[in-house]
Amino acid sequence: MSKNRFKARKHESGRIITTKTPYGITSDMVVNDKDILSVSVPEGSVIVKDDDGYFIVPKNRVDDGMACPLRYSEAYRDHMRSYFQAAGVN
Repeated sequence: MSKNRFKARKHESGRIITTKTPYGITSDMVVNDKDILSVSVPEGSVIVKDDDGYFIVPKNRVDDGMACPLRYSEAYRDHMRSYFQAAGVN
C-alpha cells in the first residue's frame, strides 16, 4: 500500500515551488505582517511573498487567474530585492 504524502511540486527547471501557482498571484501570498507593511506601497497595490522574496503588485493581480509578469521578471525582482533591503526587510 502506498501512503499519500505531500510532495512539493517541482517546476520544469527543477526549482521547488511552494505556492499554489508558479506564475500567478493568489490571496495566500499577500503579506499581513505589520513590520513589512510599514514599507510604503503605492495606493491600489499590495505586498506579496513567494519563494524568491517580497514584491509589490497591483491589487487587481491577486486571484485574477492570470500569470503576473512582475512575478517572473528578473529585472523587477532585482529592483524589489534592493527596495526591501533598503527598507530593512529581508
